[in-house]
Amino acid sequence: MLLKSLRLGSNDLAKSRAFYDATFGALGLSPCTTPEQYPIVMWDLGGVKFLLGPARDGQPCTFANGGTIIFEAESDEAVQAWHAAGLANGGSDEGAPEAKPQARGAFGGYLRDPDGNKLGAYHGLKMG
Repeated sequence: MLLKSLRLGSNDLAKSRAFYDATFGALGLSPCTTPEQYPIVMWDLGGVKFLLGPARDGQPCTFANGGTIIFEAESDEAVQAWHAAGLANGGSDEGAPEAKPQARGAFGGYLRDPDGNKLGAYHGLKMG
């Protein structure tokens, strides 16, 4: 596997931890175990580490224009639970859970996390 970790910026680790614990929990993952005093938060996504933390240059974190991180869900219901958990924990809607024509009918939804990073969750997405 080439990808070992993925890191995004966060201006508020407590908000990020709550958001990702809730959304990852809806996808069947365990909550973050990074100690609260650490300057980052991290989850294990089955061999790939997902990290959030402040920008190293001390400037506010910003999100990518055109960038989306997509997570795999085991069912349509898991996508719906992921989306609802995100909205309930400081995220904003970027596309309701439904069959997406742009993804050949795979069931997916989109959110922005509390820092504005665009995320998606899909069930049945085929790459290729």
